[in-house]
Amino acid sequence: MKVTFRNKLSTRLILIFLMIFIVTLGVYTFYTIEMIHNKLGEACTQNAYNISDVIKKSTRYGMLLNSREHVEQIINTIATEKGVMKIRIFNKNGMIAYSSDSTELRTTVDLEHTACNACHSIKPIPATLPINDLINKSEGSLVLVNPIINESACYTAECHAHKSTDKLLGIISIQMSTETVDSIIKQSTNIFSAGVIATFLLLVITTVITIRYSINKPLRKVFEGIQEIGKGNLDYRINLNRNDELGLMAKEFNSMTEKLKAAYDEIKDWNENLNKKVEQKNQELKNIYDQIVQVEKLASLGKLSATVAHELNNPLEGILTYSKLITKKLEKFGENEKYEDIIKILQLIADESSRCGRIVKDLLQFSHQDEIQFVHSSIRDIINRALKLMSHHFQINNVTIKTDYKAEDIYVECDAQRIEQALIAIFVNAVEAMPEGGSITVSLAQEIDNAVIRISDEGKGIPPDILPHIFEPFFTTKDKVKDTGLGLAVVYGIIKQHGGKVFVEQNSIKGTTFKISLPINQKKQNGKEA
Repeated sequence: MKVTFRNKLSTRLILIFLMIFIVTLGVYTFYTIEMIHNKLGEACTQNAYNISDVIKKSTRYGMLLNSREHVEQIINTIATEKGVMKIRIFNKNGMIAYSSDSTELRTTVDLEHTACNACHSIKPIPATLPINDLINKSEGSLVLVNPIINESACYTAECHAHKSTDKLLGIISIQMSTETVDSIIKQSTNIFSAGVIATFLLLVITTVITIRYSINKPLRKVFEGIQEIGKGNLDYRINLNRNDELGLMAKEFNSMTEKLKAAYDEIKDWNENLNKKVEQKNQELKNIYDQIVQVEKLASLGKLSATVAHELNNPLEGILTYSKLITKKLEKFGENEKYEDIIKILQLIADESSRCGRIVKDLLQFSHQDEIQFVHSSIRDIINRALKLMSHHFQINNVTIKTDYKAEDIYVECDAQRIEQALIAIFVNAVEAMPEGGSITVSLAQEIDNAVIRISDEGKGIPPDILPHIFEPFFTTKDKVKDTGLGLAVVYGIIKQHGGKVFVEQNSIKGTTFKISLPINQKKQNGKEA
């Protein structure tokens, strides 16, 4: 949709400003011109009145002496001033006693004339009137009358016959030309109007330029950006370095475009790599299936192991018992040197029988399918029992034990014997990781809703390529003759049955830390109801 000129925001703003300028400057021009007319008219009127007052004061002495020549000289002299058209002095009866135009002398004017009616329409005739009532304006001229008031010097003079009761002796009429004032008013009006028009045009031009570059141009850039985004050009950015609302809008637009492009690229990448992702998911499903098959195999192996273990356990016990019995009898004969080779063979039979017994025991433990008996048990007591059972093993292998119980005690619902079995298996691995002896640290702490056991040794650590496989059944890096690879697999199964987790938390050439996490029973803590 294309925006027409009349619908543009800039056009509307310009029109609004034009209306404001027209109304404001129009009112200001009207009142200013009116004031020029009034002020210059008042100045012209005041000038005429001042001249009439000068005439009245100048002729006063001549009139008191009844010196006609003196009065006429003054009137004729003042009549030569620029702008003065005619000067006349009327007596109270309306006769022209003095005039700068000698042809008017001794003539009487009509008292009903507009110029006279202002005073003579009022009975008794007033001695003074406001200055505006003493003016009669006509085209190009102004006539002002100034009353001559009766004074004590007038009615007490010997040459006059005025009564003291007479208030008005006559009037001075002065006719002034207003052409100069009218010309000044017209010139001032024209200059002021031209100035107002120039100001109006300047304001209009300034407004148009300001709106164009401050509003119209930035809005056009934003609009072009929106059009480009609409066309699919997500790389388009609005280059608008401003700190106002439009600049902020441009920044937000660019940010929105970047996010939109990122989302579009992600969708595009998904579309382009859909086959790869499908293959990846298929491979994951295949791995899961393989793991299920492995679990089924382990289950079958567990059942088979249980059967074989039960069948082998009794013969192995018999072989071990009889080998020890024969060894003791040969030792009683006192000829140890003679039977030394036989005793060594019997000892080897006993050792191998013991090793087979351990394998059978591990197989039985691994294949054990009995239901777990969960009992409210103290983790601290379980750890202490496991350490006590392993104390002789620690002693003969030159291993010291350090305990760090950050919590006084933690109770969980668990099978205490199986947890103890898992701990012993990890202790055995820790001892074997330190053939020259060392230190094992066992810590107990509570983290959120879990009891956490950490077992740290000072061995050489687990190689990174082996670490992911340590909990797999039958996987071992030790002497395969002496180890079955079922120890950590059994630990993993026991902890998993308890809803917990077991993993290697730290691993380096300075030692390994196993972390066991077991969920805490929320009903009881430290042997008390929560």
